[in-house]
Amino acid sequence: MREGLRALLAGYNLPPLERDVHASMAALVDHPSDPTSRTTFDPGHFTASAFVLSPDRDAVLLVHHRKLNRWLQPGGHIDPGDENALAAARREVLEETGLRADVLFEDVFDIDIHAYPAGREPGHLHFDLRFLLGADTSDVPGSSEIDGWRWVRFDEIAAVDADPSLTRPFAKVGRWVGSGAE
Repeated sequence: MREGLRALLAGYNLPPLERDVHASMAALVDHPSDPTSRTTFDPGHFTASAFVLSPDRDAVLLVHHRKLNRWLQPGGHIDPGDENALAAARREVLEETGLRADVLFEDVFDIDIHAYPAGREPGHLHFDLRFLLGADTSDVPGSSEIDGWRWVRFDEIAAVDADPSLTRPFAKVGRWVGSGAE
């Protein structure tokens, strides 16, 4: 898995504002403990998530995270059985939403490091590798893992959550859609 993480980070189109995040992620790859293990708390571990575009490509799917009481993209821990981080992100989307989303962009689309508060585990950091997927239906079955879901248009994200960890990738997705890259 470490070599796959190195390759993902090496292939990431690094915006200047994300250099520090990228450097911290690159350092975590060489951490003495497994950097994908959910029991690596110092400083934390890799996670995988996905921004899922609506069929019309005009909105992104967010799910309501119970513990954090926030609307976030589907995602979570990289499990030992996951082939790679992208497979983990796709699995999390399926588990949380019931959607089998298609890969729209093969490489990492965004990176983020955010604090996860102490609870049953000590507080730690999530080094999130984010991917871009596409839904072929607007009907989201949902699951017992989430409290709810919603499609959020690009211009609505600041009203839902103004945290840069959401507004920055939403802007990237909007630019990607506008470029006709699909």
